[in-house]
Formats: sequence, C-alpha cells, structure tokens
Amino acid sequence: MLINHDTRCALDAVVDLVNTATAGPGGGPDALADAAALRQFVERHDISGVGALGERDLVAVRAVRDRFARAFAAGETAALAELLNAMVAEAGTTPRLTDHDGYDWHVHYFAPGASLAEHLAADGGMALAFLVVAGERERLRRCEAPDCGRAFVDLSRNRSRRYCDGRTCGNRLHVAAYRARRKEATG
Repeated sequence: MLINHDTRCALDAVVDLVNTATAGPGGGPDALADAAALRQFVERHDISGVGALGERDLVAVRAVRDRFARAFAAGETAALAELLNAMVAEAGTTPRLTDHDGYDWHVHYFAPGASLAEHLAADGGMALAFLVVAGERERLRRCEAPDCGRAFVDLSRNRSRRYCDGRTCGNRLHVAAYRARRKEATG
C-alpha cells in the first residue's frame, strides 16, 4: 500500500493520540493530563500553526481522541465512514495546497485558523478515510497482547502485524510462550 508522507504523519498522530488514553487492563494514567502534555504532543508530531494551548483545547482534543478510538473499534465500514464523515465535516474541512516550514507542496485539510482539535480531526479523519477508500480499513488494529490494547496501523506488506511493537509486546509474548514450552518439556 502506497501512503504519502502527509497521510503517514497524520496516521502516526492519530495512533499516538488514541494511545495517550489509558489502554487495556494494565493501562496507566492519561498521557494528556494537562496543556503542557498537549504541547509535547504537538511538538512530537511537528503540528504547524498551533498557538497557545489551554484547558479548552485539552478538552476538545480529548473529545477528538475518543472519536478516533471509536474509529479503531468500528465494526463495519459503514459505521466507520459515518463517524469519519461527521468528524471531517464538523472540523470545517477546507482542503488547500501549502508549502511551509521547508516541506514541499502538500495538502492541509483543516481550515485556516482552525483549533488544534479541528486540525487533528480534519487531517486525521482524512487519513483514515483514505484507508477506507483504498479498501484497507482492516489495517486499523489494536495490539493483541492481553495486557496492552494499544492502537496501531498495520502497514506491513501482508497485513500480518499483531502487536503494537514487535520488540516489546510481541517479543514478551514469544518469550513467555517459549518459557512455557520449556517448562512443560522439562516436566
């Protein structure tokens, strides 16, 4: 599957945003606890045009995060499409070409002057919509590790990824299975 740089960045931001919430049985505290944490999220994803952030932004971004979490849980494509259509429309989507901050020409879907929540809803919603249009919605997954449940987008060639991170969750489960087999073999 061919995904352009901007769509990939938007997908990464959506996944990271969803994963800031407590996830799974062993989940920790909300990683978007305050405006400072929200600022760190913005900087981590190099989101342009974001001014001062306050409590109102935090509440709005958490609401967008909840909607993206529902996108990962959507059972049918029609339900996912309905959710994404609503998010993108409510964000006041205004596609426009731009070349800022040393980046080549690309499309922004959020309106000029949009809030951070509208920015995330528009760009992230469109990135997820592109997966639906490409017939690739099954790439939206949750980690299969029993104590994890983090969201990820499976961009592997054969759609075989099962864990949010093969070096942590995947490796941990493989080591546990190996140890169980060894224990059983030794008696």
